[in-house]
Amino acid sequence: MMDTIIVKINGKEEKVSRGITLEELANKYDDNAKFSILLAKVNNQIRELSYKLTTDSEIEFLDLTTKEGSRVYISGLTFVLIYAVKRLFGKKADIFVEHSLDKGIYMESTFKLTKEKIEQIKKEMKYIVKEDMPITNLTVDRFDAISYFEKISDNTKANVIKYNTNSYIALYRLGNIYDYFYTDMPLSTGVLKDFDLTYIENNGFLLRFPTPYSNGKITPYVHHPNMFKVFNESREWSKIMNIQTSNEINKVVSLGKINDLIKIDETLQSNRLLNVAKEINDHKNRIKIVLIAGPSSSGKTTTSKKLCMYLESFGLQPKVISMDDYFVERKDTPKDENGKRDFECLEAVDLKLFDKQIEDLLDGKEVKIPTFNFVLGKKEYNKTMVLEKNDIIFIEGIHALDKKVLTNIERNNKFKIYICPLTEINIDKHNRVSTSDNRILRRIVRDSRTRGHSVEDSIRTWESVRKGEEKYIFPYQDDADSTINSALIYELGVLRTYAEPLLYTVDTTSPYYEEARRLMKFLRLFLPIPADNIPEDSILREFIGGSYFE
Repeated sequence: MMDTIIVKINGKEEKVSRGITLEELANKYDDNAKFSILLAKVNNQIRELSYKLTTDSEIEFLDLTTKEGSRVYISGLTFVLIYAVKRLFGKKADIFVEHSLDKGIYMESTFKLTKEKIEQIKKEMKYIVKEDMPITNLTVDRFDAISYFEKISDNTKANVIKYNTNSYIALYRLGNIYDYFYTDMPLSTGVLKDFDLTYIENNGFLLRFPTPYSNGKITPYVHHPNMFKVFNESREWSKIMNIQTSNEINKVVSLGKINDLIKIDETLQSNRLLNVAKEINDHKNRIKIVLIAGPSSSGKTTTSKKLCMYLESFGLQPKVISMDDYFVERKDTPKDENGKRDFECLEAVDLKLFDKQIEDLLDGKEVKIPTFNFVLGKKEYNKTMVLEKNDIIFIEGIHALDKKVLTNIERNNKFKIYICPLTEINIDKHNRVSTSDNRILRRIVRDSRTRGHSVEDSIRTWESVRKGEEKYIFPYQDDADSTINSALIYELGVLRTYAEPLLYTVDTTSPYYEEARRLMKFLRLFLPIPADNIPEDSILREFIGGSYFE
Protein backbone atom coordinates (compact mmCIF):
# COMPACT_ATOMS: atom_id res chain seq x y z
CA MET A 1 0.00 0.00 0.00
CA MET A 2 1.11 3.54 -0.73
CA ASP A 3 2.13 5.62 2.29
CA THR A 4 0.27 8.69 1.08
CA ILE A 5 -3.32 9.56 0.26
CA ILE A 6 -4.95 12.52 -1.48
CA VAL A 7 -7.23 14.84 0.48
CA LYS A 8 -9.36 17.62 -0.97
CA ILE A 9 -10.02 20.63 1.26
CA ASN A 10 -11.69 23.84 0.13
CA GLY A 11 -11.37 22.69 -3.48
CA LYS A 12 -7.60 22.09 -3.22
CA GLU A 13 -5.94 18.69 -3.33
CA GLU A 14 -2.81 17.68 -1.45
CA LYS A 15 -0.91 14.54 -0.54
CA VAL A 16 -0.74 13.59 3.13
CA SER A 17 0.54 10.61 5.09
CA ARG A 18 -1.82 7.69 5.39
CA GLY A 19 -3.13 7.49 8.96
CA ILE A 20 -2.95 11.24 9.57
CA THR A 21 -5.60 12.42 12.00
CA LEU A 22 -8.10 15.13 11.22
CA GLU A 23 -6.64 17.07 14.15
CA GLU A 24 -3.18 17.12 12.54
CA LEU A 25 -4.69 18.24 9.26
CA ALA A 26 -6.92 20.83 10.91
CA ASN A 27 -3.91 22.48 12.59
CA LYS A 28 -2.82 23.74 9.16
CA TYR A 29 -6.11 25.60 8.75
CA ASP A 30 -6.99 26.52 12.33
CA ASP A 31 -4.48 29.35 12.72
CA ASN A 32 -6.15 31.50 10.09
CA ALA A 33 -9.71 30.64 11.11
CA LYS A 34 -11.92 33.01 13.12
CA PHE A 35 -13.26 30.11 15.18
CA SER A 36 -11.59 26.83 16.16
CA ILE A 37 -12.28 23.75 14.06
CA LEU A 38 -14.42 21.34 16.10
CA LEU A 39 -15.04 18.39 13.79
CA ALA A 40 -15.14 17.53 10.10
CA LYS A 41 -17.25 16.02 7.38
CA VAL A 42 -15.21 13.31 5.63
CA ASN A 43 -16.64 11.94 2.39
CA ASN A 44 -20.02 13.25 3.56
CA GLN A 45 -19.85 11.68 7.03
CA ILE A 46 -19.31 13.53 10.31
CA ARG A 47 -16.11 12.57 12.09
CA GLU A 48 -14.49 13.71 15.32
CA LEU A 49 -10.98 15.14 14.96
CA SER A 50 -9.39 11.99 16.39
CA TYR A 51 -10.44 10.13 13.21
CA LYS A 52 -7.54 8.74 11.13
CA LEU A 53 -7.61 9.11 7.33
CA THR A 54 -6.70 5.92 5.47
CA THR A 55 -8.22 6.54 2.02
CA ASP A 56 -8.51 9.46 -0.41
CA SER A 57 -10.96 11.88 1.15
CA GLU A 58 -12.88 15.08 0.57
CA ILE A 59 -12.96 17.07 3.80
CA GLU A 60 -15.06 19.95 5.11
CA PHE A 61 -13.96 21.37 8.45
CA LEU A 62 -16.72 22.62 10.76
CA ASP A 63 -16.65 25.28 13.48
CA LEU A 64 -19.28 26.66 15.86
CA THR A 65 -20.95 28.74 13.12
CA THR A 66 -22.30 25.51 11.60
CA LYS A 67 -25.21 23.65 13.17
CA GLU A 68 -23.06 20.51 13.54
CA GLY A 69 -20.24 22.44 15.15
CA SER A 70 -22.64 24.30 17.42
CA ARG A 71 -23.98 21.02 18.84
CA VAL A 72 -20.44 19.82 19.55
CA TYR A 73 -19.55 23.14 21.19
CA ILE A 74 -22.60 23.02 23.47
CA SER A 75 -21.94 19.38 24.45
CA GLY A 76 -18.29 20.16 25.18
CA LEU A 77 -19.22 23.15 27.34
CA THR A 78 -21.80 21.05 29.20
CA PHE A 79 -19.14 18.44 29.98
CA VAL A 80 -16.73 21.14 31.20
CA LEU A 81 -19.52 22.57 33.38
CA ILE A 82 -20.26 19.15 34.92
CA TYR A 83 -16.56 18.59 35.60
CA ALA A 84 -16.15 22.06 37.14
CA VAL A 85 -19.13 21.52 39.44
CA LYS A 86 -17.75 18.19 40.68
CA ARG A 87 -14.26 19.62 41.21
CA LEU A 88 -15.68 22.47 43.28
CA PHE A 89 -18.51 20.85 45.23
CA GLY A 90 -17.80 17.12 45.25
CA LYS A 91 -18.74 14.03 43.21
CA LYS A 92 -22.38 14.09 44.30
CA ALA A 93 -22.88 17.64 43.03
CA ASP A 94 -24.52 17.69 39.60
CA ILE A 95 -26.62 19.65 37.14
CA PHE A 96 -29.81 19.01 35.18
CA VAL A 97 -29.82 20.28 31.59
CA GLU A 98 -33.40 21.46 31.12
CA HIS A 99 -34.25 23.40 27.94
CA SER A 100 -33.28 26.24 25.63
CA LEU A 101 -33.94 29.78 26.86
CA ASP A 102 -33.10 32.92 24.91
CA LYS A 103 -29.74 32.08 23.22
CA GLY A 104 -28.65 29.60 25.86
CA ILE A 105 -29.49 26.46 27.82
CA TYR A 106 -31.35 26.66 31.12
CA MET A 107 -29.98 24.33 33.80
CA GLU A 108 -30.53 23.61 37.47
CA SER A 109 -28.11 22.44 40.14
CA THR A 110 -28.65 19.64 42.66
CA PHE A 111 -27.20 21.88 45.37
CA LYS A 112 -28.01 25.33 46.76
CA LEU A 113 -26.92 27.87 44.16
CA THR A 114 -26.01 31.53 44.59
CA LYS A 115 -24.62 34.25 42.32
CA GLU A 116 -21.29 33.82 44.09
CA LYS A 117 -21.22 30.10 43.34
CA ILE A 118 -22.05 30.82 39.68
CA GLU A 119 -18.97 33.05 39.53
CA GLN A 120 -16.92 30.26 41.13
CA ILE A 121 -18.12 27.77 38.52
CA LYS A 122 -17.42 30.17 35.68
CA LYS A 123 -13.88 30.79 36.97
CA GLU A 124 -13.27 27.04 37.30
CA MET A 125 -14.57 26.41 33.77
CA LYS A 126 -12.22 29.03 32.38
CA TYR A 127 -9.34 27.33 34.18
CA ILE A 128 -10.33 23.94 32.70
CA VAL A 129 -10.48 25.51 29.23
CA LYS A 130 -7.05 27.09 29.75
CA GLU A 131 -5.66 23.69 30.82
CA ASP A 132 -6.76 22.34 27.41
CA MET A 133 -7.68 19.01 28.96
CA PRO A 134 -8.32 16.09 26.55
CA ILE A 135 -11.86 14.82 26.05
CA THR A 136 -11.38 11.16 25.22
CA ASN A 137 -13.82 8.99 23.27
CA LEU A 138 -13.95 5.47 24.70
CA THR A 139 -15.85 2.56 23.17
CA VAL A 140 -17.08 0.24 25.92
CA ASP A 141 -19.32 -2.79 26.19
CA ARG A 142 -22.94 -1.72 26.71
CA PHE A 143 -23.33 -3.82 29.86
CA ASP A 144 -20.10 -2.41 31.31
CA ALA A 145 -21.47 1.11 30.69
CA ILE A 146 -24.74 0.22 32.43
CA SER A 147 -22.81 -1.26 35.36
CA TYR A 148 -20.65 1.87 35.66
CA PHE A 149 -23.58 4.28 35.79
CA GLU A 150 -25.46 2.07 38.27
CA LYS A 151 -22.32 2.03 40.44
CA ILE A 152 -22.23 5.84 40.59
CA SER A 153 -26.02 5.93 41.22
CA ASP A 154 -26.82 7.49 37.84
CA ASN A 155 -29.71 5.14 37.18
CA THR A 156 -31.32 7.46 34.62
CA LYS A 157 -28.31 7.23 32.33
CA ALA A 158 -28.02 3.47 32.97
CA ASN A 159 -31.64 3.01 31.93
CA VAL A 160 -31.18 5.10 28.78
CA ILE A 161 -28.37 2.77 27.71
CA LYS A 162 -30.52 -0.29 28.52
CA TYR A 163 -32.87 0.76 25.71
CA ASN A 164 -29.91 1.06 23.31
CA THR A 165 -29.54 -2.15 21.28
CA ASN A 166 -25.94 -1.53 20.21
CA SER A 167 -23.33 -3.92 21.61
CA TYR A 168 -20.93 -1.07 22.33
CA ILE A 169 -21.44 2.47 23.64
CA ALA A 170 -19.29 5.57 23.21
CA LEU A 171 -18.48 7.21 26.54
CA TYR A 172 -16.43 10.35 27.02
CA ARG A 173 -13.79 10.93 29.69
CA LEU A 174 -12.77 14.31 31.06
CA GLY A 175 -10.29 14.16 33.90
CA ASN A 176 -11.55 11.50 36.29
CA ILE A 177 -15.20 11.42 35.19
CA TYR A 178 -16.99 9.51 32.44
CA ASP A 179 -20.26 10.51 30.81
CA TYR A 180 -22.60 9.58 27.99
CA PHE A 181 -23.60 12.09 25.32
CA TYR A 182 -25.48 11.17 22.19
CA THR A 183 -23.68 13.94 20.30
CA ASP A 184 -20.06 14.16 19.16
CA MET A 185 -17.42 15.95 21.23
CA PRO A 186 -14.43 18.24 20.66
CA LEU A 187 -10.96 16.73 21.23
CA SER A 188 -10.12 18.97 24.17
CA THR A 189 -11.40 21.77 26.34
CA GLY A 190 -9.11 24.43 24.85
CA VAL A 191 -11.47 25.22 21.95
CA LEU A 192 -14.34 26.15 24.30
CA LYS A 193 -13.16 29.66 25.15
CA ASP A 194 -16.39 31.61 24.63
CA PHE A 195 -19.19 31.10 27.14
CA ASP A 196 -20.96 32.77 30.03
CA LEU A 197 -23.12 31.76 32.98
CA THR A 198 -26.11 33.81 34.13
CA TYR A 199 -27.86 33.24 37.43
CA ILE A 200 -31.67 33.18 37.05
CA GLU A 201 -33.33 32.21 40.33
CA ASN A 202 -33.28 29.53 43.04
CA ASN A 203 -31.00 26.78 41.66
CA GLY A 204 -31.47 27.81 38.04
CA PHE A 205 -28.92 29.37 35.71
CA LEU A 206 -28.23 29.82 32.00
CA LEU A 207 -25.26 28.54 30.02
CA ARG A 208 -24.71 30.98 27.16
CA PHE A 209 -22.49 30.59 24.11
CA PRO A 210 -22.03 31.82 20.53
CA THR A 211 -24.61 30.47 18.06
CA PRO A 212 -24.93 30.25 14.25
CA TYR A 213 -27.80 32.76 14.55
CA SER A 214 -25.75 35.37 16.45
CA ASN A 215 -22.76 35.56 14.08
CA GLY A 216 -20.63 33.59 16.49
CA LYS A 217 -21.15 36.06 19.35
CA ILE A 218 -22.67 35.70 22.81
CA THR A 219 -25.71 37.94 22.82
CA PRO A 220 -26.80 39.83 25.96
CA TYR A 221 -29.25 37.80 28.02
CA VAL A 222 -32.91 38.80 27.73
CA HIS A 223 -35.28 37.15 30.17
CA HIS A 224 -38.49 35.79 28.61
CA PRO A 225 -40.94 35.46 31.52
CA ASN A 226 -43.79 33.94 29.48
CA MET A 227 -41.61 31.18 28.02
CA PHE A 228 -39.92 30.56 31.36
CA LYS A 229 -43.30 30.22 33.09
CA VAL A 230 -44.66 27.77 30.50
CA PHE A 231 -41.50 25.65 30.59
CA ASN A 232 -41.69 25.51 34.40
CA GLU A 233 -45.35 24.51 34.32
CA SER A 234 -44.63 21.74 31.79
CA ARG A 235 -41.67 20.49 33.79
CA GLU A 236 -43.68 20.43 37.02
CA TRP A 237 -46.41 18.43 35.29
CA SER A 238 -43.87 15.92 33.95
CA LYS A 239 -42.50 15.55 37.49
CA ILE A 240 -46.00 14.82 38.81
CA MET A 241 -46.44 12.20 36.07
CA ASN A 242 -42.94 10.86 36.84
CA ILE A 243 -42.01 11.13 33.16
CA GLN A 244 -39.02 13.41 32.73
CA THR A 245 -36.72 11.30 30.57
CA SER A 246 -36.83 9.03 27.53
CA ASN A 247 -36.37 5.87 29.57
CA GLU A 248 -39.35 6.78 31.79
CA ILE A 249 -41.66 7.12 28.81
CA ASN A 250 -40.13 3.94 27.33
CA LYS A 251 -41.08 2.19 30.57
CA VAL A 252 -44.69 3.33 30.16
CA VAL A 253 -44.68 1.93 26.61
CA SER A 254 -43.11 -1.38 27.62
CA LEU A 255 -45.66 -1.84 30.43
CA GLY A 256 -48.54 -1.32 27.99
CA LYS A 257 -49.80 1.86 29.71
CA ILE A 258 -49.19 4.35 26.91
CA ASN A 259 -52.88 4.73 26.01
CA ASP A 260 -53.65 6.04 29.51
CA LEU A 261 -50.85 8.60 29.15
CA ILE A 262 -52.15 9.68 25.74
CA LYS A 263 -55.61 10.33 27.21
CA ILE A 264 -54.20 12.32 30.12
CA ASP A 265 -51.86 14.38 27.94
CA GLU A 266 -54.55 15.16 25.37
CA THR A 267 -56.95 16.20 28.14
CA LEU A 268 -54.31 18.54 29.52
CA GLN A 269 -53.76 20.05 26.06
CA SER A 270 -57.49 20.62 25.54
CA ASN A 271 -57.80 22.20 28.99
CA ARG A 272 -55.01 24.65 28.13
CA LEU A 273 -56.95 25.83 25.10
CA LEU A 274 -60.23 25.92 26.98
CA ASN A 275 -58.69 28.18 29.62
CA VAL A 276 -57.44 30.55 26.89
CA ALA A 277 -60.93 30.63 25.36
CA LYS A 278 -62.41 31.39 28.80
CA GLU A 279 -59.98 34.28 29.27
CA ILE A 280 -60.97 35.76 25.91
CA ASN A 281 -64.66 35.33 26.68
CA ASP A 282 -64.25 36.94 30.10
CA HIS A 283 -62.99 40.09 28.35
CA LYS A 284 -65.15 39.93 25.24
CA ASN A 285 -66.36 43.49 25.75
CA ARG A 286 -62.90 44.84 24.97
CA ILE A 287 -61.18 42.00 23.00
CA LYS A 288 -62.15 42.32 19.34
CA ILE A 289 -59.17 40.63 17.70
CA VAL A 290 -57.29 37.40 18.49
CA LEU A 291 -53.86 37.10 16.86
CA ILE A 292 -51.93 33.81 16.85
CA ALA A 293 -48.35 33.15 15.72
CA GLY A 294 -45.59 30.66 16.31
CA PRO A 295 -42.67 28.95 14.58
CA SER A 296 -43.04 26.29 11.89
CA SER A 297 -44.70 22.99 12.86
CA SER A 298 -46.11 24.32 16.12
CA GLY A 299 -49.60 23.05 15.33
CA LYS A 300 -51.10 26.48 14.66
CA THR A 301 -53.82 25.13 12.33
CA THR A 302 -55.26 22.64 14.82
CA THR A 303 -54.84 25.04 17.73
CA SER A 304 -56.64 27.83 15.86
CA LYS A 305 -59.55 25.61 14.85
CA LYS A 306 -59.99 24.07 18.30
CA LEU A 307 -59.79 27.48 19.91
CA CYS A 308 -62.46 28.76 17.53
CA MET A 309 -64.68 25.83 18.53
CA TYR A 310 -64.26 26.65 22.22
CA LEU A 311 -65.03 30.32 21.55
CA GLU A 312 -68.19 29.28 19.70
CA SER A 313 -69.22 27.23 22.75
CA PHE A 314 -69.24 30.52 24.69
CA GLY A 315 -71.44 32.17 22.08
CA LEU A 316 -68.70 34.02 20.21
CA GLN A 317 -68.41 33.74 16.42
CA PRO A 318 -64.77 33.89 15.21
CA LYS A 319 -64.24 35.31 11.72
CA VAL A 320 -60.94 33.80 10.55
CA ILE A 321 -58.49 35.85 8.49
CA SER A 322 -55.08 34.65 7.28
CA MET A 323 -52.32 37.19 6.85
CA ASP A 324 -51.05 35.06 3.95
CA ASP A 325 -53.99 36.37 1.91
CA TYR A 326 -52.51 39.87 2.21
CA PHE A 327 -49.25 39.22 0.38
CA VAL A 328 -48.22 41.97 -2.01
CA GLU A 329 -48.38 41.05 -5.69
CA ARG A 330 -45.55 38.65 -6.45
CA LYS A 331 -43.80 41.13 -8.72
CA ASP A 332 -43.60 43.51 -5.75
CA THR A 333 -42.23 40.96 -3.27
CA PRO A 334 -38.97 42.24 -1.70
CA LYS A 335 -35.75 40.32 -2.36
CA ASP A 336 -33.24 39.08 0.17
CA GLU A 337 -29.45 39.52 0.15
CA ASN A 338 -29.16 36.67 -2.36
CA GLY A 339 -31.60 38.23 -4.81
CA LYS A 340 -34.38 35.74 -4.04
CA ARG A 341 -37.95 36.77 -3.20
CA ASP A 342 -38.31 37.05 0.56
CA PHE A 343 -41.85 35.89 1.36
CA GLU A 344 -41.20 35.90 5.12
CA CYS A 345 -40.32 39.55 5.65
CA LEU A 346 -43.01 41.94 6.88
CA GLU A 347 -42.66 43.99 3.69
CA ALA A 348 -44.03 40.98 1.75
CA VAL A 349 -47.40 41.76 3.36
CA ASP A 350 -49.66 44.54 2.11
CA LEU A 351 -49.76 45.98 5.60
CA LYS A 352 -51.55 49.18 4.62
CA LEU A 353 -54.47 47.22 3.14
CA PHE A 354 -54.51 44.76 6.04
CA ASP A 355 -54.62 47.46 8.72
CA LYS A 356 -57.30 49.43 6.86
CA GLN A 357 -59.58 46.44 6.30
CA ILE A 358 -59.40 45.26 9.92
CA GLU A 359 -60.19 48.80 11.08
CA ASP A 360 -63.13 48.97 8.67
CA LEU A 361 -64.47 45.64 9.96
CA LEU A 362 -64.32 46.89 13.54
CA ASP A 363 -66.20 49.99 12.43
CA GLY A 364 -69.04 47.78 11.18
CA LYS A 365 -68.34 48.21 7.47
CA GLU A 366 -68.72 45.47 4.86
CA VAL A 367 -65.30 44.64 3.45
CA LYS A 368 -64.16 42.72 0.35
CA ILE A 369 -61.59 40.33 1.79
CA PRO A 370 -58.77 39.10 -0.49
CA THR A 371 -57.74 35.51 -1.12
CA PHE A 372 -54.19 35.22 -2.38
CA ASN A 373 -53.83 33.11 -5.54
CA PHE A 374 -50.42 31.49 -5.04
CA VAL A 375 -50.40 30.13 -8.59
CA LEU A 376 -50.92 33.53 -10.22
CA GLY A 377 -49.13 35.45 -7.46
CA LYS A 378 -51.86 38.00 -6.84
CA LYS A 379 -54.82 38.82 -4.60
CA GLU A 380 -58.36 37.97 -5.72
CA TYR A 381 -61.48 39.53 -4.19
CA ASN A 382 -64.29 36.96 -4.21
CA LYS A 383 -65.79 37.24 -0.72
CA THR A 384 -67.13 39.88 1.62
CA MET A 385 -67.11 40.06 5.40
CA VAL A 386 -69.01 42.09 7.97
CA LEU A 387 -68.91 41.72 11.76
CA GLU A 388 -72.10 40.92 13.66
CA LYS A 389 -72.67 41.52 17.38
CA ASN A 390 -70.93 38.41 18.74
CA ASP A 391 -68.26 38.14 16.03
CA ILE A 392 -64.57 38.30 16.87
CA ILE A 393 -61.74 38.54 14.34
CA PHE A 394 -59.30 35.63 14.51
CA ILE A 395 -55.98 36.27 12.69
CA GLU A 396 -53.20 33.77 12.04
CA GLY A 397 -49.86 34.61 10.47
CA ILE A 398 -46.10 34.67 10.88
CA HIS A 399 -46.20 38.41 11.68
CA ALA A 400 -49.34 38.36 13.82
CA LEU A 401 -47.46 39.35 17.00
CA ASP A 402 -45.30 42.03 15.37
CA LYS A 403 -45.88 45.40 17.04
CA LYS A 404 -45.86 47.07 13.61
CA VAL A 405 -49.06 45.19 12.71
CA LEU A 406 -52.42 46.87 13.41
CA THR A 407 -50.90 49.94 15.05
CA ASN A 408 -54.19 51.69 14.35
CA ILE A 409 -55.99 49.35 16.80
CA GLU A 410 -55.74 49.84 20.57
CA ARG A 411 -53.60 47.15 22.28
CA ASN A 412 -56.40 46.61 24.78
CA ASN A 413 -58.64 45.38 21.95
CA LYS A 414 -56.14 42.69 20.88
CA PHE A 415 -55.41 39.30 22.45
CA LYS A 416 -52.11 37.82 21.30
CA ILE A 417 -51.26 34.10 21.43
CA TYR A 418 -47.83 32.56 20.97
CA ILE A 419 -47.71 28.82 20.29
CA CYS A 420 -44.66 26.56 20.26
CA PRO A 421 -43.91 22.91 21.13
CA LEU A 422 -41.73 23.39 24.22
CA THR A 423 -40.54 19.84 24.73
CA GLU A 424 -40.46 19.02 28.43
CA ILE A 425 -39.02 15.50 28.21
CA ASN A 426 -35.23 14.96 28.25
CA ILE A 427 -33.04 12.01 27.33
CA ASP A 428 -31.29 12.10 30.71
CA LYS A 429 -30.07 14.77 33.10
CA HIS A 430 -27.21 15.83 30.79
CA ASN A 431 -28.86 15.36 27.36
CA ARG A 432 -31.87 17.47 26.48
CA VAL A 433 -34.39 17.10 23.65
CA SER A 434 -34.18 20.07 21.32
CA THR A 435 -37.47 21.80 20.54
CA SER A 436 -36.09 22.41 17.04
CA ASP A 437 -35.57 18.65 16.53
CA ASN A 438 -39.13 17.99 17.65
CA ARG A 439 -40.42 20.52 15.11
CA ILE A 440 -38.36 19.33 12.14
CA LEU A 441 -39.56 15.76 12.72
CA ARG A 442 -43.15 17.01 12.69
CA ARG A 443 -42.39 18.92 9.49
CA ILE A 444 -40.74 15.95 7.74
CA VAL A 445 -43.76 13.74 8.44
CA ARG A 446 -46.34 16.37 7.46
CA ASP A 447 -44.55 17.57 4.31
CA SER A 448 -44.15 14.02 3.04
CA ARG A 449 -47.83 13.25 3.61
CA THR A 450 -49.47 16.48 2.44
CA ARG A 451 -47.02 18.10 0.04
CA GLY A 452 -45.09 15.18 -1.43
CA HIS A 453 -41.82 16.65 -0.19
CA SER A 454 -38.80 14.41 0.37
CA VAL A 455 -36.84 14.40 3.61
CA GLU A 456 -34.09 16.24 1.74
CA ASP A 457 -36.57 18.98 0.76
CA SER A 458 -37.59 19.46 4.39
CA ILE A 459 -34.03 19.52 5.73
CA ARG A 460 -32.78 21.80 2.94
CA THR A 461 -35.38 24.50 3.64
CA TRP A 462 -35.20 24.17 7.43
CA GLU A 463 -32.28 26.57 7.93
CA SER A 464 -34.08 29.25 5.94
CA VAL A 465 -37.21 28.67 8.02
CA ARG A 466 -35.19 28.92 11.24
CA LYS A 467 -33.55 32.17 10.18
CA GLY A 468 -36.99 33.63 9.41
CA GLU A 469 -38.24 32.60 12.86
CA GLU A 470 -35.24 34.19 14.56
CA LYS A 471 -35.98 37.43 12.74
CA TYR A 472 -39.76 37.64 12.57
CA ILE A 473 -41.27 35.47 15.32
CA PHE A 474 -39.05 34.95 18.38
CA PRO A 475 -38.43 38.68 19.05
CA TYR A 476 -42.17 39.24 19.65
CA GLN A 477 -42.99 36.23 21.83
CA ASP A 478 -42.93 38.28 25.04
CA ASP A 479 -45.76 40.51 23.81
CA ALA A 480 -48.16 37.54 23.87
CA ASP A 481 -51.05 37.56 26.35
CA SER A 482 -50.97 33.77 26.38
CA THR A 483 -48.24 31.26 25.52
CA ILE A 484 -49.42 27.78 24.56
CA ASN A 485 -47.12 24.77 24.74
CA SER A 486 -48.20 22.45 21.91
CA ALA A 487 -45.72 19.66 22.72
CA LEU A 488 -47.10 16.28 23.73
CA ILE A 489 -45.06 14.25 26.16
CA TYR A 490 -45.57 11.02 24.19
CA GLU A 491 -45.20 12.33 20.63
CA LEU A 492 -41.58 11.41 19.84
CA GLY A 493 -42.39 7.70 20.00
CA VAL A 494 -45.26 8.27 17.56
CA LEU A 495 -43.15 10.42 15.24
CA ARG A 496 -40.53 7.67 15.17
CA THR A 497 -42.97 5.25 13.51
CA TYR A 498 -43.64 7.78 10.73
CA ALA A 499 -40.31 9.58 10.38
CA GLU A 500 -37.84 6.70 10.61
CA PRO A 501 -38.81 5.01 7.30
CA LEU A 502 -38.66 8.41 5.58
CA LEU A 503 -35.20 9.17 6.99
CA TYR A 504 -33.91 5.87 5.58
CA THR A 505 -34.62 7.17 2.06
CA VAL A 506 -31.78 9.71 2.28
CA ASP A 507 -28.84 8.34 0.30
CA THR A 508 -25.31 8.31 1.73
CA THR A 509 -24.23 10.66 -1.07
CA SER A 510 -26.81 13.29 -0.15
CA PRO A 511 -25.57 16.48 1.56
CA TYR A 512 -28.39 15.89 4.06
CA TYR A 513 -27.42 12.32 4.89
CA GLU A 514 -25.67 13.17 8.16
CA GLU A 515 -28.61 15.19 9.43
CA ALA A 516 -30.98 12.32 8.56
CA ARG A 517 -28.65 9.87 10.32
CA ARG A 518 -28.47 12.10 13.40
CA LEU A 519 -32.27 12.28 13.61
CA MET A 520 -32.52 8.49 13.26
CA LYS A 521 -29.99 8.04 16.06
CA PHE A 522 -32.02 10.42 18.21
CA LEU A 523 -35.37 8.70 17.49
CA ARG A 524 -33.95 5.31 18.49
CA LEU A 525 -33.79 6.55 22.06
CA PHE A 526 -37.61 6.29 22.10
CA LEU A 527 -39.67 3.12 21.74
CA PRO A 528 -42.22 3.26 18.88
CA ILE A 529 -45.76 4.23 19.88
CA PRO A 530 -48.76 3.31 17.68
CA ALA A 531 -51.12 6.11 16.66
CA ASP A 532 -54.34 4.08 17.04
CA ASN A 533 -55.56 5.80 20.20
CA ILE A 534 -54.59 9.37 19.37
CA PRO A 535 -57.82 11.41 19.17
CA GLU A 536 -58.85 13.03 15.88
CA ASP A 537 -58.61 16.53 17.33
CA SER A 538 -55.03 16.06 18.57
CA ILE A 539 -52.37 18.53 17.43
CA LEU A 540 -50.28 15.52 16.43
CA ARG A 541 -52.93 14.53 13.85
CA GLU A 542 -52.06 17.71 11.94
CA PHE A 543 -48.74 16.02 11.10
CA ILE A 544 -49.39 12.28 11.01
CA GLY A 545 -52.86 12.50 9.40
CA GLY A 546 -56.39 11.57 10.39
CA SER A 547 -57.25 14.98 11.82
CA TYR A 548 -60.87 15.96 12.37
CA PHE A 549 -59.98 19.36 10.93
CA GLU A 550 -58.59 18.16 7.59
